[in-house]
Amino acid sequence: MDLIGYASYAIPVLGELSDIVWAPLSGFIFYKTFGGRKGAFGGILNFAEEILPFTDFIPTFTIMWVWQYFTSHNKFSKVTQQFR
Repeated sequence: MDLIGYASYAIPVLGELSDIVWAPLSGFIFYKTFGGRKGAFGGILNFAEEILPFTDFIPTFTIMWVWQYFTSHNKFSKVTQQFR
């Protein structure tokens, strides 16, 4: 999803103008992908990041995926250590 956001810069003038359409769509996709409070809060931040000029370089989807990946693995390792 971050690559789609970056693709708007392939056409110089159209880049920031396409964010008017992409920002709400990206925020909605972010919410549906991650769900819950994290998805809602992240969707709002993702929308703001996409709609503001020159902030498209922030990989919000990737940051959230990495955060969820490592926090879920951390919880799993804590639970398995209790049963050893």
